[in-house]
Amino acid sequence: MRPAGERGRTTISERVVARIVAKAAEETAGSGGLDRTVLGVGLPGRRAARTDVRVHGEVVTAKVALSVAYPMPVRDVARQVRDGVRARVEALTGLTVRQVDIDVAELERPSGRTVS
Repeated sequence: MRPAGERGRTTISERVVARIVAKAAEETAGSGGLDRTVLGVGLPGRRAARTDVRVHGEVVTAKVALSVAYPMPVRDVARQVRDGVRARVEALTGLTVRQVDIDVAELERPSGRTVS
């Protein structure tokens, strides 16, 4: 085995980390993706949570926009998503998650429609 200074380097792209963040966010009970729209017109189905991820060396910052199932407590769901995202990204990538901002963009009724 080569010494640490002579080994190669593994780089994980922001796009990969963003997908991990989106998947981890949606695995939290009470959270989900967002409505699909084109020019403001609703379409059937949902899309994944919207993410904005930055990787600076070994440090990750993330912003996640998602829906919360009504009447789940928004603050609790946001905390669980934040903790889940941090744990999943750190476990899968070895990167350190410094910050996870949560934007609850929609409240989703049990019927699948959003609350205005």
